Amino acid sequence: MIEGERAPLVRASVADDLSLADLRAALAAGWADFRSYPQFGLFFASVYVAAGIFLVYAFLAWGEVVWLVPAAAGFPLLAPFIAVGLYEVSRRSELGLPMNWRAILGSLRGRGDDQIIGMGVVLFVAFGFWVIVAHGLFYIFFAQSGLAAETTDFLFTGAGISMLVIGGIIGGLMALAFFAITVVSLPMLVDRDVDCISAIIVSLAAMRSNTRVLLTWAVTIAVALFLAMIPLFLGLLVVLPLLAHATWHLYRRVIVATVV
Repeated sequence: MIEGERAPLVRASVADDLSLADLRAALAAGWADFRSYPQFGLFFASVYVAAGIFLVYAFLAWGEVVWLVPAAAGFPLLAPFIAVGLYEVSRRSELGLPMNWRAILGSLRGRGDDQIIGMGVVLFVAFGFWVIVAHGLFYIFFAQSGLAAETTDFLFTGAGISMLVIGGIIGGLMALAFFAITVVSLPMLVDRDVDCISAIIVSLAAMRSNTRVLLTWAVTIAVALFLAMIPLFLGLLVVLPLLAHATWHLYRRVIVATVV
């Protein structure tokens, strides 16, 4: 269970004046947190990297190479839940609370009311739903390609390119929707006594009030995660902790007042 001072959150006000300078400041603060407590960042990132490598190995072993594209594209949807432990690291650093593995790992349970676990389940379901949708798109367009057997060569045909474009649009919209509901809500569930619905409402309000800057942050996260996944996911060992800690500091900048 999460420790430290926290008050029940009835209402939150969100800043409506975020700028690109705030993103740079969040990244700088996130890097400082990672450098101060690298053991936690490397641990959580290693779990994420191991999961990615396992997915690649499993699909190759099963001969389902065509599943790799949707799985790799949807894999970043799981990153926010992995980042929860790193939000707690940044929170405890701010409050001067002791750092220990029991407290950090306990943050994944939230306050023991299953709010964070529930959000994690939603993210895993979203990932599974995306893979199913993407594979459905594959078969729809594969039927138009005229190929006799499933092969990655399909991706270089006209039908394959059309599938990647349409799948990219659908996947991008899904990723944006989940970014909007988690960018503030997950850090808030770590920080405050609040239910997940209220946290999601605040997250959506933050997105509505700072659309341009938070869209820039979403694109930054997507590009950074994609590039970090290229070298066998190993770039995530640095990129994931950096983005997680930075998201915490951006959350702190967004939430400007509470009424308890």
